[in-house]
Amino acid sequence: MASRLYTWARWAVRRRGLVVAVWLLLLAVVGGLGVTLHGRASTEFTVPGIESQQAQDLLEKEFPEAAGGVVRVVLAAPEGGDLTAPDTSAAVAASLREAAGVDGVVNVPDPLKDRTVSPDRRIGYADVVFREQASDVPEESKDALSRAMDKARDAGIQVEFGGSAMEPKTEVGGPAEVVGVVVAFVVLALALGSLVAAGLPLLTALVGVVIGVLGVQFVSRYVEMTNTATVLALMIGLAVGIDYALFIISRHREQLADPDRDVADSIARAVATAGGAVVFAGATVIIALAALAVTGIPFLTVMGVAAAVTVLLAVLVAVSLVPAALALLGERLRPRAPGTERKAPGAWGLAWGRAVTRKPLLVLLAGVVGLLALALPARDLRLGLPSNASQPTSSTQHKSYDLLTEGFGPGFNATLTAIVDLDGVPAADRTTTVGELRADLAGDRGVTVAAPPVTNSDGSLAVIAVVPKTGPDAQATTDLVHRLRDHAPAVGEAGGTLYIAGQTAAAIDVSGKLSDAMPLFVALIVVLALILLTIAFRSLLVPLKAVLGFLLSVAASLGATVWVFQDGHLMDLLEIPSAGPVTSFLPVLLIGVLFGLAMDYEVFLVSRMREHHEHTGDAAGAVIRGVASSGRVVSAAALIMVAVFGGFVFNHDPIIKSIGFALAFGVLVDAFVVRMTLVPAAMALLGRHAWWLPRWLDRVTPDVDIEGAKLPAHREPEPERKQEEAVVG
Repeated sequence: MASRLYTWARWAVRRRGLVVAVWLLLLAVVGGLGVTLHGRASTEFTVPGIESQQAQDLLEKEFPEAAGGVVRVVLAAPEGGDLTAPDTSAAVAASLREAAGVDGVVNVPDPLKDRTVSPDRRIGYADVVFREQASDVPEESKDALSRAMDKARDAGIQVEFGGSAMEPKTEVGGPAEVVGVVVAFVVLALALGSLVAAGLPLLTALVGVVIGVLGVQFVSRYVEMTNTATVLALMIGLAVGIDYALFIISRHREQLADPDRDVADSIARAVATAGGAVVFAGATVIIALAALAVTGIPFLTVMGVAAAVTVLLAVLVAVSLVPAALALLGERLRPRAPGTERKAPGAWGLAWGRAVTRKPLLVLLAGVVGLLALALPARDLRLGLPSNASQPTSSTQHKSYDLLTEGFGPGFNATLTAIVDLDGVPAADRTTTVGELRADLAGDRGVTVAAPPVTNSDGSLAVIAVVPKTGPDAQATTDLVHRLRDHAPAVGEAGGTLYIAGQTAAAIDVSGKLSDAMPLFVALIVVLALILLTIAFRSLLVPLKAVLGFLLSVAASLGATVWVFQDGHLMDLLEIPSAGPVTSFLPVLLIGVLFGLAMDYEVFLVSRMREHHEHTGDAAGAVIRGVASSGRVVSAAALIMVAVFGGFVFNHDPIIKSIGFALAFGVLVDAFVVRMTLVPAAMALLGRHAWWLPRWLDRVTPDVDIEGAKLPAHREPEPERKQEEAVVG
């Protein structure tokens, strides 16, 4: 692989203008399509086949007027006020009459007539039903509904909005994310020792990310995807794009510290060595993200593929646009003081390498115990989807949640929907069957009330609203859903079918589906890691060590995420409105993404160890020299990823916030504790046995040569190339 990349890079250097032009053209074309022909991302996380989704599909078919999106208008009189007072009730009625005229609205109930007012008569609500499904309700209609409530506001009534059609949009590009990029630039400047060199990874990464994200937006015109898919593509694409460019540029500047090294040869060798590691590491990230498809969950599959495509673009940019840009900069990237580029990493790296390998067993034990301690909270991991309690406290969704909890109890925000398909029940028995079911549901210890049933026009479908005693994030509510579904056999004996649905039930079903898919996904990732790293390093023990370290990193990251988001620590610091279950698909996503990123650092660090071992045969010296050679750049790359992911921790979307935190913490632990500390200690203990591979396996394992051992020896530049470099420089 190194030889092919070397040849390719020499071509990219010679045709640098063409390479840059092609990328700019691609940016213009894809950017234009993404901006002008983009689709509309969804805020719903649906999974075909789960019970709640089957019920929703049945509603849309047999009872469409009950399947539309709902905006719950929550009304609150001032302290001591009364919604039933004549002036107040008149203002509410006037606003609701105007709301009934909003385009797409099919039903606007009256809180006073329907008795949806709290016992103290201060808080009430009206469920405004739209013709369209929740995700299809246009923003213009929701804005018009908000304006329709102005008469109620003028009367001093607080008006807030919740419901299935009021899921907030995921937004990116705020100050926190910008700060992450600024921190990345500072780290690049310190690592590369040049502002020009520091700006290049940001610029090239931006090209790949813009093409990837806008391409995803264009594809969303034809494929349903969530807002989170675009944000994940941005988050991962930006992080790996910067890192991959950094590895190549750092190797190039290290080589240019030799005054006899010509620019063209240095670029080609940097791409052949560091670029080879980029290709291999990028492939692991892409495969890991694409492997999310094994979960059988469409929105997660689309999310993984979108991020994988962005990573693929980052790899292509690194091995084509980056060398072309390096050729354009020419001599301007050569260190001013020859030799300093090689001495700087050695001073720090040698000291660290010697420190962690001096007593490797003690270092290993301390590191493993520390990571296991961080992982302890993960024993109590609960999965779910964020409710409106997780939205920012300033949002109307969070305010409506608090008002409903105050007026009607916490379970009112977790209302379940019992849907009964009566098609197989004789017409004369339908009323009795539904009445008995309602009585059974209302008699459950976890139910506050079961509302009277509502049926469709031919009486073949009945809907019963069930209000739990506990909130949507409580374990007791999850237990209640399973108990209510235990009534399905009794309904089935009468010829009917019972479904327990609603947003809360859907979140529980998605979490269950993901939990079932987790073992297969973890097994696939582990096997994949063992195969890829065996090919990369021609060793059995190195891959095994890498996988064990990866599992420790994932466990520690999950433990920290549970401690913060589920147990409620650091809530004020991280602006977390409410503690609750961890986002249901976060563990699967964390495993897939962190696996790829962990393998990045493993490849870059251990490949330098193997490179030194190949040339000297000194196993102990190879470990120290590997840390000395790549320690600074791996540390810089990890800090950049932590900065980029950490910027998303302060995004207002609770899903993006938790993903950003888990990835930032996971990368921090994996890079500095596992790769930079435990890996050298383990390699020192293994010694020359680390590179052992059975002969039969050695014969069938392809030799990818990511260390560049088979590259031609460095030669002085030919006279015509010297002239070319003089012009370029």
